[in-house]
Amino acid sequence: MATGFYLSAPADIRKHYAPSLVEEKRQLRRELNRKDKALAEMAALLTLSKKAQAIWGKKRTQDNSLRSPPSC
Repeated sequence: MATGFYLSAPADIRKHYAPSLVEEKRQLRRELNRKDKALAEMAALLTLSKKAQAIWGKKRTQDNSLRSPPSC
């Protein structure tokens, strides 16, 4: 694993790679936060969609157009 190499490497090598590792960690955290927000947004939209369907009883067709429920 790279961590073991990094810890046992001489100080000049660690000094050379440290900034890039810090930047990579920062980018990975940003990407994780972005994906976490997107997942939370999709969960909220799904919940709202289910609630709207329960209230109004309209369902979406495969082409995403709304259709009324069949009349009895």
